[in-house]
Amino acid sequence: MTMDEASNRYHIPINILKEYESWGLCGEVEKVMGMWNYDDSDIERLSTIMTLHDIGFTKNEVRKYMELLYAGPSTEKERLDMLNTKRTGTLDEIHFRERQLDRLDYLRFEIQRNQQK
Repeated sequence: MTMDEASNRYHIPINILKEYESWGLCGEVEKVMGMWNYDDSDIERLSTIMTLHDIGFTKNEVRKYMELLYAGPSTEKERLDMLNTKRTGTLDEIHFRERQLDRLDYLRFEIQRNQQK
């Protein structure tokens, strides 16, 4: 399937497909009349790429993760470390936002309390 077909059928942004092609990590992709032809294994890899983008990985982090994935099971620890680092960062952001909400709620409470006087 072509880039446009893959994008439309699986809702993969064109920029993700171009990124995937530019890395040269798509060994299964064949060129047909100068255009990439995606198969099911490409769609699986692209799904992983989209997941990594969705969870906050940068373009460089996605590329590194995919290179490690292609290198095989010996890289599982390094990939897990990457995921754990991202998870810790996400939790830190959540806790920061929770503290912001606590302060915001306190200010709202103060205003509401003053309105009741």
